[in-house]
Amino acid sequence: MKNKIVLAYSGGLDTTVILPWLRENYTDCEVIACCVDVGQCADYKELEDRAIRTGADKVYVIDARDEFMTDYVYPMMKANAVYESKYLLGTSAARPLIAKKFVDIALAEGADSICHGATGKGNDQIRFELAIRAFAPWLKIIAPWRIWDIKSREDEMEYLQKRKLELPTTKEQSYSRDENLWHLSHEGLELEDPGMEPNYKHLLQLTVMPEDAPDAPEYVELEFEHGVPVKLNGEAMAPVALMKALNEIGGRNGVGIVDIVENRVVGMKSRGVYETPGGTIMYAAHKELESLCLDRQTEAFKAIVGHELAELIYTGEWFTPLREALSAFVDKTQEVVSGTVRLKLYKGNVVPAGVTSPYSLHSKELSSFTTGDLFDHKDAEGFINLLSLPVTVRALMRKRNEQIDE
Repeated sequence: MKNKIVLAYSGGLDTTVILPWLRENYTDCEVIACCVDVGQCADYKELEDRAIRTGADKVYVIDARDEFMTDYVYPMMKANAVYESKYLLGTSAARPLIAKKFVDIALAEGADSICHGATGKGNDQIRFELAIRAFAPWLKIIAPWRIWDIKSREDEMEYLQKRKLELPTTKEQSYSRDENLWHLSHEGLELEDPGMEPNYKHLLQLTVMPEDAPDAPEYVELEFEHGVPVKLNGEAMAPVALMKALNEIGGRNGVGIVDIVENRVVGMKSRGVYETPGGTIMYAAHKELESLCLDRQTEAFKAIVGHELAELIYTGEWFTPLREALSAFVDKTQEVVSGTVRLKLYKGNVVPAGVTSPYSLHSKELSSFTTGDLFDHKDAEGFINLLSLPVTVRALMRKRNEQIDE
């Protein structure tokens, strides 16, 4: 019986090259291309046909959009997880799910190997392989970028041209891109020089530049239940539809463009541009609601948890006990995070425009400058006396020592 290789297939340049390369280097194997749809805009019929034309024996296309939103994006968003204060983890959150689906296909097909197109310099190799080993550590992993002689995307295009195979991109548009419902990332070409401004005219696909956004602000209203958005502008919407609508709204208002030099897991710095229009709006709304509903201590500790979760997600450690435990803590905090948030979008900016919740901890009677029955101003004196006791004792000690020195 032939050995079987399941290829993580996207139809991009890397995996388009990998298919004929597998045919040339693993001649006795059946190659099964597997594409997991997490919201990338693709013609899947054309993608399937192209995979067969370039060497696949069989092609799977798996629709995982709902699962991506509910089981990966929402847990990440509820934690307010952001990597290095800027990156909303679009690629990072999708990779564990994609890898899990590859494993499912490999087990169903009785395959002995999984092949992926991640480079030896990148993060995705770690995210893919940690997820594979979490479910089927006995599967062999083939990573062509770690063993072949190809050195660049230009080499890849030359490889295809020599074999008279179609190119999925052009030299001028040969950015390394990753798209899903949450974001679109761009790397390569002029972005490899941090001193150069990105060529936004050729780069951006989801978002207009802020200066090209409308001159009038647009208001958006999100309603949350237990930390999860359920309505957009008063209309109940399923997660995928809501995400698409938010992307359109944010995109036309220039929201969610991030240019970042980030620290990769393998130790080097890399520069990328991310478009996350809908995600930026969702994060902003969720954070506003939490500021109203969470007490001071919970909100402060949750920020620590969110930072730790961002690190785990970035490094591919989704399927770990720690990630599950931290997510369980986050879910507990979200029991009171329900309400409605209104935001004003204007030329790339997201400005709070009102928030309400049945779980609001804000008391007008307490916080107003008008004295109410719940608060006696005289109580503040005793509180300050106790709070200042350590600094008071320290000051007295210094004064005493100064007198001794004299």
